[in-house]
Amino acid sequence: MAEGVDLPSRGKKTPSTENGKVPPRRQPNRALRKREYLRPDEVEALQTVAGRLGRHGHRDRTLVLLIYRHALRVSEAVSLRWDQVDLKQGLLHVTRRKNGVPSVHPLRGPEIRALRTLKRAYPETPYLFVTERGGPLTDSTVRKLIARAGRKAGLDFPVHPHMLRHATGYKLANDGHDTRAIQHYMGHKNIQHTVRYTKLSSDRFKTFWKD
Repeated sequence: MAEGVDLPSRGKKTPSTENGKVPPRRQPNRALRKREYLRPDEVEALQTVAGRLGRHGHRDRTLVLLIYRHALRVSEAVSLRWDQVDLKQGLLHVTRRKNGVPSVHPLRGPEIRALRTLKRAYPETPYLFVTERGGPLTDSTVRKLIARAGRKAGLDFPVHPHMLRHATGYKLANDGHDTRAIQHYMGHKNIQHTVRYTKLSSDRFKTFWKD
């Protein structure tokens, strides 16, 4: 080995540079927002605002509704097809990503009514949530849509779609549902991913003081 030649340390990656400058590190989520979930009233505000923005208000409101009610990831929401929906029986066949467990969820009245309207508005596509050209929405489009709705709704922190999935978990835990049932509803293979929601459930402490 030639003397005076410095070799990079093993196991350490040299950060990529642009014009000789190291780009700033991405801030952790906790530095950007006070929590990683939305409360039910914030979800309702997000739905309302999404329904008023742009030419596709009903589509966008229904998108927020289904992501929240069924704890969908963005990729799961944009890939939803009409052959997964049974409006007569009121059922939604949920296919999970990240090796999640698939399941069949009941559709309630507000969802069924919203989906029937959506079907009439976009009759010529196999996907639920589509662009004007009939193709499915992209993950990026949904993130931008929800971030914009969050700002317009007056939420004082950046909103992203996965906060709706977390909102589902916390809502179900606060409602007192069984942890194992929540696990299957959200498609978690490992129940430890579900326990985070019950840990923050305020109902756990209701009986601690009787006065």
